[in-house]
Amino acid sequence: MIARLRKAFFHFWRTQRSLLLAAAASGFALAALLEGVAWRRAVATNDAIEALRAGRDIPIDMEAPPEALFARIAYLAKRDRLDQARAFLEALDRSGDEPSRARAHYLVANALLRAALEHIEKSELEAAGPFVNLSKHEYRRALKLDPEFWDAKFNMDVAARLVRDFPDFERKSGDELSADPKKLWTDIPGKPKGLP
Repeated sequence: MIARLRKAFFHFWRTQRSLLLAAAASGFALAALLEGVAWRRAVATNDAIEALRAGRDIPIDMEAPPEALFARIAYLAKRDRLDQARAFLEALDRSGDEPSRARAHYLVANALLRAALEHIEKSELEAAGPFVNLSKHEYRRALKLDPEFWDAKFNMDVAARLVRDFPDFERKSGDELSADPKKLWTDIPGKPKGLP
C-alpha cells in the first residue's frame, strides 16, 4: 500500500512538477508584491505623519489609516482650524481605536477651550460661551472613550469652572439647567431654613 502511494506520488511529481513549481513561484511573487504595496503604503503614511508633526500642511485622505487621521487632526487643532478637524474626527471615529479617538477629541476640545479663553481675555463673553460648551462636549466624549484620561478630566474641570464663573454661558446656550444657589437648600421639604 505504501509502495503504491509512493509510486503514485513520484509519477504525479514527474508529470506535474513544472506546473506545481510555476504555481508556487507565482504565489510567492504575488505575496511579495502585496507585501511591497503594504510596505510602501506604510512608508507613505509614516512620511505624512512626520511631515504633519514638523508643521508642514500635508493633505490626508479621509480613508487614510487612523494614525494619519490623528496626525492631521492634531495639526489642524493646533492651528485652530476646527471646521476641517471635525471632518477628520468623524472619519477617525469610524475607523480608529478608543484611545486614539479619545486623544483626538481631547485635542479638539483643547482648541475650543483656547478659543473661548481668547474671547474671555478680550471681554467677548457672548462669543466665548459656545466655545466653552463645545469644549465641554468634546471633553465628555473623550472621557466616555477613556474614563481614566486624567488630562481630559482636568481640562473638563477648567471648562466647568468657566461656566461657574460666567453662568450666562449655560443660560444662553442651554447646555444644562443650573439651580439658583439661594433656593437650593431652603426649598428642600423637611429641612430647616438657614445654612446647612
